[in-house]
Amino acid sequence: MDNASYTTLTRQSGLMREMQTVANNLANISTTGFRKEGVIFSEHIRKLDGDADALSMATGNVRHTDVRQGPLTQTHGTFDFAIEGEGFFLIDTPDGERLTRAGAFTPNAQGELVSQDGYRLLDTAGAPIFVPPDASSVGLAADGTLSVNGQPLAQVGLYVPVAPNDLHREGGVRFSSEEGVVPVTDAAVVQGFLEDSNVDPVTEIARMIEVQRAYELGQSFLDKENERIRAVLQTLGR
Repeated sequence: MDNASYTTLTRQSGLMREMQTVANNLANISTTGFRKEGVIFSEHIRKLDGDADALSMATGNVRHTDVRQGPLTQTHGTFDFAIEGEGFFLIDTPDGERLTRAGAFTPNAQGELVSQDGYRLLDTAGAPIFVPPDASSVGLAADGTLSVNGQPLAQVGLYVPVAPNDLHREGGVRFSSEEGVVPVTDAAVVQGFLEDSNVDPVTEIARMIEVQRAYELGQSFLDKENERIRAVLQTLGR
């Protein structure tokens, strides 16, 4: 197989990954706090022995998360929180602390605020946030300070990864950061709102069409190349 075929095959593999990513984005248009994902292509070139052309291999195995803010929807929910600006909520999971923009929380049986998956929301000190069962009014200030019956109770923590690109998706709306996280202070938290997915359906559908056409073009090239090789073999075999 020549270099052109190798290049096309690796490109086809990357396009397939991108198509799967676009399809996943479209499937999560209505998912609260979902961050759009993309695929980054890279090219690897290796010099071959003799006078042969260099071997070029393209791969699309680097995933990029779009952290731009999505629109906010008012829910009037007491424990529905949304972030305006950069940053993530920090939740405690069995696998360790994770970041999320999904702000739909509710008190569990112990009075701790938890996510829809049952993971505890953490404050600025990394501790769970407890809401007394007899709380008659719960308010949230822009800086994340949670007040119960007019008295400050805790401050919801907002964090960002130490390295901007160190964000690894887990479970759809949860992210991990291998290098750790740091507090962010230039963002605001609003109560009674949820952040929608930041996926633009028009852009994603247009990209899906582009990827599909590129894949079909590559497949057409491979089919013609296969026919050419078969014709050469048949000619030589006579």
